[in-house]
Amino acid sequence: MANADVIVVGLGHAGCEAALAAARMGLAVVGVTLKADRAAVMSCNPAIGGTAKGHLVRELDALGGEMARVADLAGTHFLTLNASKGPAVRATRVLCERDDYARLMQAALKAEPRLTLVEGEVHALLVEDGQVRGVRLGDGRELQARAVVVTTGTFLQAVMHVGEVRDAGGRLGDGAATGLSDSLRALGFELGRFKTGTPARLRRDSIDWARCEPQPGDARPRPFSLRTPAAPFPLRPQVACAVTHTSEHTHRVVREHLHLSPLFQGAIVGRGPRYCPSLEDKVVRFAQRARHTVFLEPEGVGSELVYPAGLSTSLPAEAQLRFLRTIAGLEAVEVVRYGYAVEYDYAPPTQLRPTLETRRVGGLFFAGQLNGTSGYEEAAFQGLVAGINAGLAVQRAPPLVLGRHEAHGAVLVDELVSRGVDEPFRMLTSRSEHRLRLREGNADLRLRAHGHRVGLVSAEALAATQTRQRRIADELGRLERARLLVKLRRPDVTWASLAAEDPGRAPLPDEVAEEVEIEARYAGYIAQAEAAWMRRGEAHDAWQIPPRLRFGEVRGLSAEATEKLERARPATVGHARRLPGITPAAVGLLLVHLKRTGAA
Repeated sequence: MANADVIVVGLGHAGCEAALAAARMGLAVVGVTLKADRAAVMSCNPAIGGTAKGHLVRELDALGGEMARVADLAGTHFLTLNASKGPAVRATRVLCERDDYARLMQAALKAEPRLTLVEGEVHALLVEDGQVRGVRLGDGRELQARAVVVTTGTFLQAVMHVGEVRDAGGRLGDGAATGLSDSLRALGFELGRFKTGTPARLRRDSIDWARCEPQPGDARPRPFSLRTPAAPFPLRPQVACAVTHTSEHTHRVVREHLHLSPLFQGAIVGRGPRYCPSLEDKVVRFAQRARHTVFLEPEGVGSELVYPAGLSTSLPAEAQLRFLRTIAGLEAVEVVRYGYAVEYDYAPPTQLRPTLETRRVGGLFFAGQLNGTSGYEEAAFQGLVAGINAGLAVQRAPPLVLGRHEAHGAVLVDELVSRGVDEPFRMLTSRSEHRLRLREGNADLRLRAHGHRVGLVSAEALAATQTRQRRIADELGRLERARLLVKLRRPDVTWASLAAEDPGRAPLPDEVAEEVEIEARYAGYIAQAEAAWMRRGEAHDAWQIPPRLRFGEVRGLSAEATEKLERARPATVGHARRLPGITPAAVGLLLVHLKRTGAA
């Protein structure tokens, strides 16, 4: 095979974005995957987006990524989360036709003339003089390249657990990658073990939907992607979702079978995701809770499968069926596939530069769950960043390194490479000190110029964004001159409601008027929040934390932050601020407590 500019190892959500980005930048790309027809498979939930995750997808789209466009094409249930809250935390979540999502992303891969797909397992990286030169496959083939992006997901030395049964594999129906871990260790990389899991898949017509609470989607959904026309939309029929709950009976069944759980037997040593725990974890950790919410999400309009979000488990099959049938609406449920846990190797991301290039080997990039993250969206954003920077490195162009004030994705990358992880990392809006500025609705205003600079956003698309930005600024200026800006800052006043006392107003598109309202209302809050953060940031790093401080007494501190602080017992605020998982908001609460109690 002819030499490539970039090789991408693995074609999950990170690998697809990396391969497409590098190819669309004009480079010759080879994507290596175990099975080409399994690229972009939704291994767990059939949805894209969610709290903070929707922000990542919008940002990825503004930079020229693919995930949002494919989600629009495959979307069967569009829902705006936190719709009653402020615009900074509103987030889009799209339930997708599971099989079609993968098919559509595979079609995008095949449509790229500079991208070649190769089936095989990468067993080793080829490195000379500290620079990556390519990869060696399990069958002995060697592929040469000037840069390599590794996006192996949950497949490195992966083991699937269902009760006491263990099988090699990164997901049901796929094997494990068994050789690459040894190659990485031989090159001096540190590896650890994490775990993830998935619930059973239920037969749709065996559910008593009348006993569940309907969960409708948005009445007038908006496209996720800037490239999707607003009308006609949505593009396919929408499905009905529903909510139900576990019960005390459910929890009793789980407790009776804990001795058969690989999590509680010690068979699984890897730590799992805090924000997507198994049902076993929830029953033990939140023993006081009488019930937990379960979201019933069909995997497609015509699919017989339903995904019960909130019921991830690795209990034996018979125990899974027993606890499922204690849940309202599932009393006669039939299981098509049982849930399982996957344990896999990851590489601590402090071994990376902010470009996601490894510090140890030049031209070698890591992205996705290999870096210790959790979720399709976190993986995809990293894949895009790694693919772009691999391409820019080959082109000898300046890298793309976004500032924390520019994107939630930048916060994601910065947290990974500077703080590392001690559990699968999930992006949260609270991790960003600039979260009021980093909204879904202004992702294009923040990032499209970067996408254009690296060659992924067209001049026409950039011009459209610049026109929108100009119209927003012009209207804000006009309102200020007309002395109406102060009035617009009131929560009960909208741009449209000012019409009677604003005769000089010209019509504005909805997306421009909406951003004008948000900017008018939040400009003061943004300035205050960012000034306060600067005042209490590094200047307070030397503040001492009393050795006997009980972090559980800090008002407003999350359970996660309390646990991490109690475990680490930081001596100073600066030490606390640099701990994995300690958000700017948590640091602020700690500072308030120290001031209030006179400890600072």
